[in-house]
Amino acid sequence: MAEKTLDNLFYDTLKDIYYAERKILKSLPKMARGAQSPDLKAAFEKHREETEGQIERLQQVFEIIGKRAMGKTCDAIEGILAEGEEILEEYKGTDALDAGLIAAAQAVEHYEITRYGTLKRWAALLGYEDAARLLDETLQEESRTDEDLTALADGRANEKAQGADAR
Repeated sequence: MAEKTLDNLFYDTLKDIYYAERKILKSLPKMARGAQSPDLKAAFEKHREETEGQIERLQQVFEIIGKRAMGKTCDAIEGILAEGEEILEEYKGTDALDAGLIAAAQAVEHYEITRYGTLKRWAALLGYEDAARLLDETLQEESRTDEDLTALADGRANEKAQGADAR
């Protein structure tokens, strides 16, 4: 069996996040439709547009390393997105829906932040400076999205989710 290296790990993880981003792109319109707050709907729509750009950046990273852009099933994102689907179904029509959708979206963001942070460091170590720059650009977007979601949660969604208990 051939020895596995950081380069192999980098490529496998890149395929993982590529798969994840494509799955996220497909789920964001449903999350936007389910959101009650116009601000949360807008946040999901904005993130959909950003995700399209992130997929394009990943394709550039694949080109930089001389590998074909392809996904590898990511069980983690499958599970996180399934939890978001459950929230959509179980909390539909309730005051807690938006808080739940924000929490689900932040689970996605935290997964992405972890992956992009790791990939950026590995790209730099492997000498893929252009790839590291592209991955950092996406990492910064994901971090801003997470901050924006926190602001939406703190601004109204979490308080609204408390319902009569908060009054």
